[in-house]
Amino acid sequence: MSETGRLAGTAETELAKELTFGGPGVEVERDIRVIDLTDFDRRRDEIDDAIWDAATDIGFFQVTGHDIPQADINRAFAVAQAFFSLPADIKSRWEMPRGSNSGWEYKTQRRPSTGTLDEKESYQVTISRMERLGLWPTADELPGFRITLEGFERANHRLAMQILSCFARKLGFHDTFFAERHDPASSEYQSTLRLLHYLPVSVDKLDPGIWRAGAHTDYDCLTLLHQVPGQRGLQLSPGSEAARREDPTKPLGWTSVEPTAGTVTCNIGDMLMRWSDDRLPSTLHRVRMPRPDEHLGPRYSIAYFAQADCDVIVEGPQRRYEPITAADYLQQRIAANFRR
Repeated sequence: MSETGRLAGTAETELAKELTFGGPGVEVERDIRVIDLTDFDRRRDEIDDAIWDAATDIGFFQVTGHDIPQADINRAFAVAQAFFSLPADIKSRWEMPRGSNSGWEYKTQRRPSTGTLDEKESYQVTISRMERLGLWPTADELPGFRITLEGFERANHRLAMQILSCFARKLGFHDTFFAERHDPASSEYQSTLRLLHYLPVSVDKLDPGIWRAGAHTDYDCLTLLHQVPGQRGLQLSPGSEAARREDPTKPLGWTSVEPTAGTVTCNIGDMLMRWSDDRLPSTLHRVRMPRPDEHLGPRYSIAYFAQADCDVIVEGPQRRYEPITAADYLQQRIAANFRR
């Protein structure tokens, strides 16, 4: 088989698990563990164990005691709302170029699980590409936008590398293994800060077959998610693939993740699952439409996707999977999820 054919086969295998996960399912209560990172260096062994246990259990956890001030989170949400309030013809100046995974897109993401377009728009910041592709609004167009997001991206990168250092130690790598492979100074850097705006709805438009974001796993190493209190919708379904193998007719159990101020929600992505030889599971999640008695206005969130630099080879310590560059891996997944 050619290299192109082999890589395509790998992508098809990893995407296949999403294809049957589009139904409503049932609500299930689960314990989403909250881990305090305060005094990280002194408590490193304790925190390593807590994060590893939570991640290997359901692939999702939340952290507090991080070093991202709430004021900085609030500023990031303020500039995100300012951007999304611009007319579409203005936002289109910074439209996502094909294959870049950077810039603005509006309702272009189609999940394999649903076959429908997500009810959202996003603006994606990949630091190594923004200037070259002309994707930054000027200070006159959006005062404070670039400087706020550059600072927020750096803060999220630091937090992501701190958490990934816990996984590095548990996997037998050295402390800075993942930090060296997510290098903001490199032209190959492809970690991304994503501003998300889920569109407002009215009660008469609440279609049970439409999702703000259809069921999916992330295809990065680690996702950090900031949410706005009161704007619900995020749900996760641990062990979905195993449940489907056991009984394909049984509805999946979905657990809601309550958004709280200052709490960062974290989840494992497919890239780290592969890198860990499947010891760390990536967990299916989605954003449901609001219920009639909930906030029906716009929903905002900000995600940071820690994605290894383009030229990095992803290969687990046990070599369960063939090595692949991070660039090839991500392009397979992006191509399958966006309407272009």
